[in-house]
Amino acid sequence: MNTRIAPEELRSHQWYGTDGLRSFSHKARTRQLGYLPEEHLGKPVIAILNTWSDINPCHVHLRDRAQAVKRGVWQAGGFPLEFPVSTLSETFQKPTPMLYRNMLAMETEELLRSYPVDGAVLMGGCDKSTPALLMGAASVDLPAVFVPAGPMLPGHWRNEVLGSGTDMWKYWDDKRAGLIGDCEMAELENGLARSPGHCMTMGTASTLTAAAEALGVTVPGASSIPAVDSGHDRMAAQSGLRIVELVWQQRTLSQILTPDAFEDAVATVLALGGSTNAVIHLIAMAGRCGIKLSLDDFDRIARTVPVLANLRPGGKYLMEDFHFAGGLPGFLSRLTDVLHLDRPTVTHDTLREQLDGALVHNDDVIREREKPLADEGGVAVLRGNLCPDGAVIKHIAAEPELLRHTGPAVVFDDYREMQRTINDPALAITPDHVLVLRNAGPKGGPGMPEYGMLPIPDYLLKQGVRDMVRISDARMSGTSYGACVLHIAPESFVGGPLALVRTGDPITLDVAARRLSLDIDEEELERRRAAWTPPPARYGRGYGALYQDQITQADTGCDFAFLAREGDVPDPYAG
Repeated sequence: MNTRIAPEELRSHQWYGTDGLRSFSHKARTRQLGYLPEEHLGKPVIAILNTWSDINPCHVHLRDRAQAVKRGVWQAGGFPLEFPVSTLSETFQKPTPMLYRNMLAMETEELLRSYPVDGAVLMGGCDKSTPALLMGAASVDLPAVFVPAGPMLPGHWRNEVLGSGTDMWKYWDDKRAGLIGDCEMAELENGLARSPGHCMTMGTASTLTAAAEALGVTVPGASSIPAVDSGHDRMAAQSGLRIVELVWQQRTLSQILTPDAFEDAVATVLALGGSTNAVIHLIAMAGRCGIKLSLDDFDRIARTVPVLANLRPGGKYLMEDFHFAGGLPGFLSRLTDVLHLDRPTVTHDTLREQLDGALVHNDDVIREREKPLADEGGVAVLRGNLCPDGAVIKHIAAEPELLRHTGPAVVFDDYREMQRTINDPALAITPDHVLVLRNAGPKGGPGMPEYGMLPIPDYLLKQGVRDMVRISDARMSGTSYGACVLHIAPESFVGGPLALVRTGDPITLDVAARRLSLDIDEEELERRRAAWTPPPARYGRGYGALYQDQITQADTGCDFAFLAREGDVPDPYAG
């Protein structure tokens, strides 16, 4: 694609290129900012949307990386402008940054639409920032390149290599079981997360940035570069160089984010053994592109791809190992038979060209097809009378004997109640019980928090129990593990069947059959349904009220209904 538009065809020309009063004002105010006419007139204006924040450890280095992006834009003859946007810190933002994913998506869309912008570089990586930035940018449909924040360095404690999140859960359970004490925890506190960057396991952050690379919106290999590696600086500069050329070519996101691209992203996530959260986010991202992606698509594709990435929490290694083993280009080179190789990316006319010469350097980190970590993709989609609109389980991270299990329910009506009572001996919880958490979905959570890896009672941990069947309408961290059924839809807060479960009811999980069922007769279910009353709304005003009014269910991506629907939005008049 070598056709180039003329400077007069740039979108920013509407602001700067006419003879009217408004154009004069725009140029005068740009002089007020300290820029010469020759620095910006007739050049692509590139918005750098930066999610940097002092309280977001995943993104704390992005202030510096923005300078590298600017360097690339200047070198390519563009005019970079940095825009601070909402930072979604998985660590600190409560009740969950999922509550604010759509807010960042709105902010991204409206900033790009309302300012004199010709193209965008999107800087993010912590779980919700990747889908939010891409959802907003896709709704505007300008040329865009995504710059992943990159994984942090591996953690260390004594002679152990630690994975953030995954080993946090493991050692916290060891502490609750009395196997380690406060001194060990203090050491772990200092060794678990030892550099800027997002989680270095195949958690949600690495899953979503890998999905972005598979979609074709990053430069090749970008998603696995460690955040503090000098290669990360070079990648940021390369992204700045590339976006200018994309503007001149008018290669917009709609040309990149095609149905084939989303199928390839789903295959990538499943073959990586990636986070269950990717199911919700990819469905929402596809929806913004006018593409229908469903739970059934995930289940269909899962049956066609093996798990080849030997990465925690389902495997052994961490993201730095994956990067030096060949990164996503090497990984995708082992999936070419299931990929759509003739689609474009932001750097190449075809994915086939982009993967030409890609190699794998460590066959234990990135497995050969003949030696997979699992024969099928790492996420299974469940159906049944408990989840008529679907649920998901990351079965490769569960104890195999629990993947077919029937046991009596122990029901918790909310997360706080569960925290207060989970260790109560009066509940008489055994390893055979099924722990049930409700009112933790999109509306009930609110925001569908990562509560789904319900804690096992202390007294069972001390007996050596490390996994149980747990079901909820919540999500769980991509760094988590266990036989946790998640995203039950419709959620209990709106009257889904999960609202009708009572302690003692038998529940059957059968992953091979893709079934989750409440084993009581339909007449009893109908009696309970007739007696159920809706809980009061969580919010009386503010953004929360907008959220509870517009949020959709997990199986359709948890987007806002008014953002997900079809409809034209006019470009603003700048004259």
